[in-house]
Amino acid sequence: MNTPAAPLPSRVHAARAAAAPVQPGAAALRAIALFSLLAIGLAFSAVAATPPAAAPQTKASEPLSKGEIKAQKEFKMLDFNGDGKLSRSEVALFPRLANAFDDADTNHDGFVSYEEVRAFAAKYRAERDRARAEEAKTPASAAKP
Repeated sequence: MNTPAAPLPSRVHAARAAAAPVQPGAAALRAIALFSLLAIGLAFSAVAATPPAAAPQTKASEPLSKGEIKAQKEFKMLDFNGDGKLSRSEVALFPRLANAFDDADTNHDGFVSYEEVRAFAAKYRAERDRARAEEAKTPASAAKP
């Protein structure tokens, strides 16, 4: 005696359950990675902004901060072809990064390396901190007679 076939709805649900889960598109992943990279650059600014108390250690012996590790991972996520640098096409979907591309590309080779991203983030943080310091001085000096 044959067992009856399962009704159609349960077959459809079984097929959907067996299918691969839906993944976000490449554009969404790039956007998430870019904004995370920018946020991480700002996150480790406090560490980079504090002057060292003793003589600086060599680069090989310094452990990476959590922010730097995360920034490296996100840089690699944006580097779709794995060449260790970002091209204009890799950052084209991110207007903020695309607009800053020429400023970040210090050697003008048409690509932005991780070191150039770090230097650009440090420059951005310094300008931001300088602007905040000026804002802090302005109300204080305006209050004085």
